[in-house]
Amino acid sequence: MRPTKARTLLLTGLICAVGMWLLLRQVYTSLPPLPWSGVPALGLLALAEALTGWNVRARLAGRGTPIPPIAVARMAALAKASSLAGALIGGLAAGFLIYVSASLDTSAYRSDALVSGATLGAALLLVAAALYLEYGCRVRNGGDRDQDAEPGQPPHSGTAH
Repeated sequence: MRPTKARTLLLTGLICAVGMWLLLRQVYTSLPPLPWSGVPALGLLALAEALTGWNVRARLAGRGTPIPPIAVARMAALAKASSLAGALIGGLAAGFLIYVSASLDTSAYRSDALVSGATLGAALLLVAAALYLEYGCRVRNGGDRDQDAEPGQPPHSGTAH
């Protein structure tokens, strides 16, 4: 599994922002007000992933109980999915914010601007926490590889030859 690229996240966010802005030009007047429920949900996910990233890093460094490799792989997959979801939601919120920022003198637009701005902030926190979790899942020092082995040679078994 390769690390998440910032370019992928930025492109996802940009495409979602443009798509949302184009969609809102057609349907905004028929939409209900934006709910605040997404903000705490994204914030709690970001907090959980940041704490999990800290825990995984500590356990991989040898502090605490060892963590099974499959659990690390699952956390890395969760981190990749969460960073992409955060970029997607953040892009949608950014598109919404760009659209409503043109008419902040209307209370409905102003309310939606506050909600979409808070959602964008929470989505960015989720992306940051997911990238931290993904970073924490990386095995340092080459994993189980023997540091004295030459490249292309098997590691030493620890027995004398």
